[in-house]
Amino acid sequence: MDPQSTGDPQSTYDRIAAHFSKTREYAWPEVESFLEGRSGTVALDVGCGNGRHTEALAARAEVAVGVDLSSGLLDEAAARARERGFADASAFVHGDAAALPVRDDAVDLAVYVATLHHLSPRAARVESLNELARVLAPGGVALVSAWSTAHDRFDRDEGFDTTVDWTLPGGETVPRYYHIYSPAEFAADLSASALATRRSEISSGNCYAVVAPETA
Repeated sequence: MDPQSTGDPQSTYDRIAAHFSKTREYAWPEVESFLEGRSGTVALDVGCGNGRHTEALAARAEVAVGVDLSSGLLDEAAARARERGFADASAFVHGDAAALPVRDDAVDLAVYVATLHHLSPRAARVESLNELARVLAPGGVALVSAWSTAHDRFDRDEGFDTTVDWTLPGGETVPRYYHIYSPAEFAADLSASALATRRSEISSGNCYAVVAPETA
């Protein structure tokens, strides 16, 4: 199947939002490790999904803003915030990772995980990294991640486009577009952006990088 035939991420994730949210209960250990010892006034969760990482950010900042393209997932995130008591410390905004609805230099602490690989083409992925650099304050720091060819399910050395099906209750499958990064390609896209990489690693089949604005 042509990965580009799967439709846009917004309609895809609106369709699977409720079921997807039920399978995304806890923050990733890599995110928790990144946040340890860090804090700020404004935190940002790019591609926030159901808000599980926004919740972790809200414990580290005065306000945590979750941005997502899927209205369905934003509804799930807002419900989670109300149920778990962090609604007063969070806000959820509809927006595109490649055109963040956030002012310049506003964010002290950010996570951009499990979202970059859904953007196409490469220019949109690099532009989303530039957007992250734009909104980070001087001294701000972020964690970026994407699926990698290092994952056990892939037997490829170079980055490639593919689809990964989401199976809904009842057996219906919904294809989702992914760009699977090679570690070298991930590093190259970060280098092509206005971000400076402070640290990078492979963990659980994902590429991770701790980044800051390159002028910081």
